[in-house]
Amino acid sequence: MMDLAFFVTAFTTLFVVIDPFGTTPIFVAMTQEMDARTRRRTAYRTCAVASGILVAFAAFGEAVLGFVGISMEAFKVAGGALLFLTALDMLFERRTKRREDRAEVEEHPDPSVFPLAIPLVAGPGSIATIILLAGQHPGILGIAEATLVMLAVMAVVLTFFLSGGLIARILGKTGLNVLTRLLGMLLAALSVQFILDGLKAFGFAS
Repeated sequence: MMDLAFFVTAFTTLFVVIDPFGTTPIFVAMTQEMDARTRRRTAYRTCAVASGILVAFAAFGEAVLGFVGISMEAFKVAGGALLFLTALDMLFERRTKRREDRAEVEEHPDPSVFPLAIPLVAGPGSIATIILLAGQHPGILGIAEATLVMLAVMAVVLTFFLSGGLIARILGKTGLNVLTRLLGMLLAALSVQFILDGLKAFGFAS
């Protein structure tokens, strides 16, 4: 049975990295000209593609790291540093601007795969996070736990996408900005914990 403390920490980390509050307004903007049925199909397809990508990295990410000679401890430190940079972007609003720029690079009739699934949902941060989470416990157990956490987060993302217009109207731009900064602070603390765990495994921290 999955440890509750691990599930809460893992869910919070992945939730903050994927950032449904930040991705939902972009989803709404990119699907505003679609009818309700097409918008729902796009939301389901986006989450399905992103989930498949993250499951693949949960299953094979650590093996790829081992193939190129990178230890899980080193990846924890590097992943923690990457997540800390993501937290800084969230705190200073650079992340939302970059996501909007990527979303506007090219017009796509169906944006579900690019840019919604990749890189807005399954981006570098969430890929690094799912590998870190799968590496917390060895073998199939770690992969299963990371996959379960990811599916729980993706269910929330799907709910946000399906009710994106309503959420955006209720929170408004100010509410979304406040939530993004609060989540950024939380992610900064979690990223430092990943770094400390990696250093502890190397014997650099008690």
